[in-house]
Amino acid sequence: MHSDTPVGARPPGGRTFFGHPRALSTLFLTEMWERFSFYGMRAILVLYLTAAVTDDGLGMRESTANAVYGSYNAMVYLMALPGGWVADRLIGARRSVLWGGVIIAAGHYVMAVPTGWSVFAGMTLIVLGTGLLKPNISTMVGDLYERDSPRRDAGFSIFYMGINLGGFIAPLVCGFLGEEINWHLGFGAAAIGMTFGVAQYVLGRGNLGDAGARPADPLLGADRRRALTRAGVGAAALLLVFVALAAAGLFTVDTVVNLLTVATLVVTVGYFARILTDQEISGTERSRMKAYLWLFVFAVSFWLIYDQAGSVLNLFAADSTDRDVLGFTFPASWLQSVNPILIIVGAPLFAWLWLRLGHRTSTPVKFAVGLVLNGLSFVLMAAAAQAAVGGNRVSPWWLIAVFAIQVAGELSLSPVGLSATTKLAPVKYASQMMGLWFLATAVGDAVGGQVARLAEAWPAPTYFLTFGLASVTLGVGAVMFSRHVSRLMAGIH
Repeated sequence: MHSDTPVGARPPGGRTFFGHPRALSTLFLTEMWERFSFYGMRAILVLYLTAAVTDDGLGMRESTANAVYGSYNAMVYLMALPGGWVADRLIGARRSVLWGGVIIAAGHYVMAVPTGWSVFAGMTLIVLGTGLLKPNISTMVGDLYERDSPRRDAGFSIFYMGINLGGFIAPLVCGFLGEEINWHLGFGAAAIGMTFGVAQYVLGRGNLGDAGARPADPLLGADRRRALTRAGVGAAALLLVFVALAAAGLFTVDTVVNLLTVATLVVTVGYFARILTDQEISGTERSRMKAYLWLFVFAVSFWLIYDQAGSVLNLFAADSTDRDVLGFTFPASWLQSVNPILIIVGAPLFAWLWLRLGHRTSTPVKFAVGLVLNGLSFVLMAAAAQAAVGGNRVSPWWLIAVFAIQVAGELSLSPVGLSATTKLAPVKYASQMMGLWFLATAVGDAVGGQVARLAEAWPAPTYFLTFGLASVTLGVGAVMFSRHVSRLMAGIH
């Protein structure tokens, strides 16, 4: 069990980090460098996949590259579920973060190898490593404070600033190196960033006290052996599936992407079915889970569009945007830095707004606002795409405006969703519900990757307008349905 005392904190006279336990600086920098590596690689991934072989790319069709990108993002979030389990039951959060960082760095170094196979082997390692690191480093931040400490939220706010700082810097560095010099050099820069993160995590381990040192609910003896055996059998079965596909001549990128999409959906349906049919949860908790199911669907629809920023919109930036500034043509991936800087600016404003509105604006309505804004961003993209018809290059301000609208939508939905997840969780599943929230992003990205295949087949204005209006319509429907969802929430606002 986690202690309610602020483990890892220094006594009043000790060194602090912006008035917080010194350990926060270690976790802040680890997360910053991990996000640097993640967003740096992601900023150039689709551009590399679709670049011509003569330009040292893989020459992949845009439709396939978009689907690969979506599946990659989905697997990153899906692996947070087993990653949290490994920490809670086997090795603890601290070692999970360390091994996760090492595996992530190894994945980026593999991607830096200038061969065709390296990108997929590297992405596999990054997915596995991120699953270990991402959920557990947040757990460790929480371990630094008493459960009801007023400094807890402020500590997480500083920590999340590291996420967006890494996300802002990464495309500027990895994007320039990848697009202007060599793709694999860009991937190598991401590897070096994660290496910095691991190194300072090891050097700063003395600050961490007892945070994450032990599993929260360790498996022992026969239970541990049984769990490891099942995991081994599952891994072997998965390997056999891929061997069978290869033997049948079906082991293609598209086949693997489609299987991963189906697997994500199956895991999600199974997760909800398990909770909703559990006879140990109360009627009120079951009602709240039904409300959460609606919020989950809304969130999936949001991420389906939002996370195309790194695929469809990134390709639009490369192919249809005038990026010339005073004779210098800046890399298309640099526009991926717009989103995190807008979040840094906008997050305090939206926090103030929701505080002012209080309970006058319900959670379902906030989700609806996110969906409408997300849809309007694609409606605006339809206008940009129409202006680019015929090979014209449009101003990058179109994309900046689109990202600004999307960030407003994200700040309406994402932090609210995190809060709703903790409030609507049945007591029995309290520690697992955050994994369920990650699944919303995983499903949105997996399905979004499949949807993004249409961006190559349809005229760009039609593609953006169709899904933009669909999101706006769903948002309006969510407003109309909000009272019903609020009743299902049974007193939770």
